[in-house]
Amino acid sequence: MFYYLLKYVVLGPLLRLAFRPRIEGLEHVPADGAAIVAGNHLSFADHFLMPAILKRRITFLAKAEYFTGPGIKGRLTAAFFRSAGQIPVDRSGKDAGQAAIREGLGVLHKGELLGIYPEGTRSHDGRLYKGKVGVAVMALKAGVPVVPCAMIGTFEAQPPGQVIPNIHPVVIRFGKPLDFSRYAGMENEKAILRAVTDEIMYAILSLSEQEYVDRYAAAVKAEEAEDTAQKAGRFPRMPLS
Repeated sequence: MFYYLLKYVVLGPLLRLAFRPRIEGLEHVPADGAAIVAGNHLSFADHFLMPAILKRRITFLAKAEYFTGPGIKGRLTAAFFRSAGQIPVDRSGKDAGQAAIREGLGVLHKGELLGIYPEGTRSHDGRLYKGKVGVAVMALKAGVPVVPCAMIGTFEAQPPGQVIPNIHPVVIRFGKPLDFSRYAGMENEKAILRAVTDEIMYAILSLSEQEYVDRYAAAVKAEEAEDTAQKAGRFPRMPLS
């Protein structure tokens, strides 16, 4: 109930008014049955813009940190995401990927839409990064099509770290569903999973026209954070006199 209240009464109209998103290729999203919508991830706003424009309900796998924040703000954020039907996924530890796959398959087995960001995290610089193979595992195990999606303009509308979004035009573009039935039963083959994931990422890239980086976003973020820390240690800030 809360999901549809947000979609049609509260958040949906507000987002449409603020961003006036232009929707392209909406006919490619199946009207019924299970499917994966795999998109690029540029902004916190992505979580809300896509559900606001889709006719069907879509469930996203959301990072567990959204559900475990401290204080009143943390509890309100957790309640909001739970009420909107989003599923928390712990991204730490060796079993994190399996937990995400298990939760995602549960959504698909109910014949619903599952939203996934194959990059695994938001892009910190607007580029498209290498996809993780979990999306391929779910597509092959569930035997469902994958609809590529490109969010365009959300990075400029709400870049990482910015709380209040800018008024900026946004385009949400869906591509033709990708059928991987030819790989049925091969979800344990690493080469197949990599090939399927790369095909999905290429379809997203074709829609978004971003610059592509053949590395995982999380690894690049970690390296840049380490470089920043080292520079800060090498050149300590001088005290004000």
